[in-house]
Amino acid sequence: MTDDIHSLTDGVRLRPAALGDAESFAETMTRSRASMRRWEPVRPEAFYTRDGQAQRLTALLADRDAGRAMPWVLADDEDRVVGAVTLASIERGPFRNARLGYWTDVGRAGRGLATAAVTRVCELARDGLGLHRIEAGTVLDNFASQRVLAKCGFELYGTAPRYLHINGAWQDHRMFQRILHDGPPQG
Repeated sequence: MTDDIHSLTDGVRLRPAALGDAESFAETMTRSRASMRRWEPVRPEAFYTRDGQAQRLTALLADRDAGRAMPWVLADDEDRVVGAVTLASIERGPFRNARLGYWTDVGRAGRGLATAAVTRVCELARDGLGLHRIEAGTVLDNFASQRVLAKCGFELYGTAPRYLHINGAWQDHRMFQRILHDGPPQG
C-alpha cells in the first residue's frame, strides 16, 4: 500500500521517493531555500545540487529498505518534485511510532497540499505500515505547519526545549502526536 501512487490535489500525487528524483529535489529545494530557511538546518551548498540530493536519497532509501523510514514525494503532472513527506525513525514492537517531516515548494504553499499529503500519509502509516502513533515537531512560530498538523488530527502534547539545531541555533519545538488506532500491534 505504501508503494501506490495516490492522487492528492491540484494535479499533484503522492508516490514513493526514488533515486531518480535527485535533480528535481535539487531544483525545488533551491527554489524554496529562502522561504524554508527559518524551519531548516543550515545546509552546505552541496545539499542543493543533484549530487547532494542523490547522496541524501541514497541514505534515505537505505533506511526505507531497512524499515526505518518511508519517504514520499509530491509530484506534479510532469513528475517534478513539489514537496515531500517522510516518516523517519520508524519503530516496531510495542511502540509502533514514527517521526513526521514534510514540506511543499514555495510556489505551492497555502493551497492545502501539505494537509492533503499528511492526511494520506497518516492513513498509509496506519493501514500499510501498521503504526500506532506519529509525532511531529515545529519551531515555536511555525504557525502554518501547526495549522496543518491540527487539521490532520494531531494534538499538541508539549514543548521540547532546544530540540533541533534549526537556522543556526538550537530551537525550542512544539511537539504534536496523532494516535492512528488503539488496536494491538500487527505484524
